[in-house]
Amino acid sequence: MHPNPAFRSAETEQNLAFARAQSFGLLALSTEGASLISHIPFQLSEDGTHAELHLVRSTEITRALKAPTPARLAVQGPHSYISPDWYGVPDQVPTWNYVAVHLTGTLERLPDSALEGILARLSAQFEARLAPKPEWTMGKMTPDVLDKMMRQIVPFRLTIESIQGTWKLGQNKPDAARLGGADGVAEAGLGLETAALAAFMRKPPA
Repeated sequence: MHPNPAFRSAETEQNLAFARAQSFGLLALSTEGASLISHIPFQLSEDGTHAELHLVRSTEITRALKAPTPARLAVQGPHSYISPDWYGVPDQVPTWNYVAVHLTGTLERLPDSALEGILARLSAQFEARLAPKPEWTMGKMTPDVLDKMMRQIVPFRLTIESIQGTWKLGQNKPDAARLGGADGVAEAGLGLETAALAAFMRKPPA
């Protein structure tokens, strides 16, 4: 997380809402060597106290996790290069604006019996966003095929103990410079979800 307090003003609920809207992140687990990382979809509980997820049985994290272990789920949002020319003021340098939320806590493996419920809730979360398309459910699968696929994955829960967000949107610049940067981001399209980032830059967290 960026240390500048100007970029850390988002309330907990705003950070949780952002993470919930993305519902995809980078799960990191520390080990004796390099950190283990998996890119995963997840579902946050309504109160934001835990996230449900699953991993392929053969992944490094699944194999390494022998007991509940500290872990972090990093949720990346829109981001873009910022050219100093867009600010309209002298003596500026290039930077990168972005939104990211870190959910830190304890990762634990759940019993295999929890897997079906987690998968059903996760798919329902995303299928609801596709309405009016008829919802996909596991009931559409051939039972033997579904059973074979489910044996390859393992359910987990991340109990969340810390929520931190960085909304680096040029809040440390004069308003006119920040808005100029937003216009540049929207026009250049250099990054990911730049239209969303430009909108955040025009109205950053209070």
